[in-house]
Amino acid sequence: MIDQTAAAHVDHLVVTAASLAEGVAWCEAVLGLTPGPGGAHPLMGTHNRLLRIGTPLFPRAYLEIVAVDPAATPSRQPPLRRWFDMDDEILRASLAGGPRLAHFVASVPDVQVVVAALAAQGIDRGRVIDASRMTPGGLLHWRITVRDDGQRLFGGALPTLIEWGEDAAASHPGVTLPDCGLALKSLRLSHPQAAALQAACEAIALTAVSVEPGDAGLRAELQTPRGPVTLVSGPC
Repeated sequence: MIDQTAAAHVDHLVVTAASLAEGVAWCEAVLGLTPGPGGAHPLMGTHNRLLRIGTPLFPRAYLEIVAVDPAATPSRQPPLRRWFDMDDEILRASLAGGPRLAHFVASVPDVQVVVAALAAQGIDRGRVIDASRMTPGGLLHWRITVRDDGQRLFGGALPTLIEWGEDAAASHPGVTLPDCGLALKSLRLSHPQAAALQAACEAIALTAVSVEPGDAGLRAELQTPRGPVTLVSGPC
């Protein structure tokens, strides 16, 4: 297990959508809120919209609705795949039924240290790549783990890892997004190999989440202006 100073923390939930317009409509129907602005990711050819969901347990957490941008050509070209399994045919087909909670991302102070901790567990979390997008305050930088095959791992229940740049102190979405009355109350992870998933979470000192046996996926409990809402990811 890594030192607590390098511990992982829930950074954001990832909801994938067939289009950003569908993602916005889903958010309005399910959460009763219109997501705030996000931006474009030239590296992946994706774009997003965002909502703050931070609580004392998940201080800078936010929700990301992300979709492939049909007008963009990603600089990351095949055979390399986009993040979050967004090029996976089965996941893309599942989006015909509407946007879905698919994954989450955990922030770490030193991503290479945490990647090494997972490697010691026999888990290849992927390469650490540099990414960025424009914001009203300027260019926001981060380093993120993305496998060449784009896989999320453990059916999305093992987080992608992100290390924010120094500019994120003032520009991180969890800081800049307004409080809209949306709050992440709990995040539960499940997988048929729950013991292996639990060991991986312990290896990166990821706390504030629970792990249980079951189908691969996540269960996020949110408080919304309309009351409690549960988002569940399923097998795909």
